[in-house]
Amino acid sequence: MSVPRVTVVSAPACHFCDAAEQTLAEVALEFAIEVVPVAFDSPEGRRLVAEHRPALSPLVLLDGAYFGSGRLSRRKLVRELARLGVARRAEPGPASIGARRG
Repeated sequence: MSVPRVTVVSAPACHFCDAAEQTLAEVALEFAIEVVPVAFDSPEGRRLVAEHRPALSPLVLLDGAYFGSGRLSRRKLVRELARLGVARRAEPGPASIGARRG
């Protein structure tokens, strides 16, 4: 199974965005996921927002599909990753968080 990609489209000065990035960093220590941050005002961010029309920021996608917007539910994400059979990390280790923002 490939590693799921969690894309988070964040806006500047957004406390839900900051909280989502923190939650994703924690979840990435537990599950084998790739977190891809995308700036809201980047071309890719604008395209994703136009496509998915989130009510609030951040927009969160799981493997390209809409997962949620606004406050990210850690419980919902963990439940979905478990349902998908995403591998749990044997030991907490470095998370796979992409450096790309745009």
